[in-house]
Amino acid sequence: MKIKDRIKELRRVKASELLPNPKNWRTHPKAQQDALRGVLADIGFADAALAYETDGGLMLVDGHLRVETASDAEIPVLVLDITDEEADKLLLTLDPLSSLAGVDAAALAGLNSIVEFESDAVRQMLENLTAKAGIVDMETPWDGDSADPADMGDYDPDTETYSLRVNGVQKAQKEEVVSVIQKAVSTYGLKVEVF
Repeated sequence: MKIKDRIKELRRVKASELLPNPKNWRTHPKAQQDALRGVLADIGFADAALAYETDGGLMLVDGHLRVETASDAEIPVLVLDITDEEADKLLLTLDPLSSLAGVDAAALAGLNSIVEFESDAVRQMLENLTAKAGIVDMETPWDGDSADPADMGDYDPDTETYSLRVNGVQKAQKEEVVSVIQKAVSTYGLKVEVF
């Protein structure tokens, strides 16, 4: 299969000069708006909006929230060589294609454990993401003295072990979640058994 390159150029454009696509079907709740502002504050622009030439000017295909958030700032825009019909196809499929990607829970937990953000909204977004992936927060190790056994899960005094049940893990993610938990608890010399 021969794949065409439809990107004509990278252009820096004042956000207010870009035309919002009237067919845009995505909405942007406050949590997403706040998280984007947080990422932009910590990092800045590291992705480009997508647009194409029309008689009225550059029409957005992707990047509506970035444009709304950036207001009058210049933002990076990939200018595409596409027709109106092709723009409709991209508008319909870009986000759904991205959402088809799976989650490597171990990689997500590892990356999340080393990255810090200033923004509460970004931290909340990442907390929601890891919870959805079935990742248990093992950030603070139990030292054996500072916690009440009732806070650690079911305690068996005969074997001196705790049982922790993780609910809401999808069957397809079970192995990944178990791997993440095992890596986390092995750091603290604990044992994991899966029932």
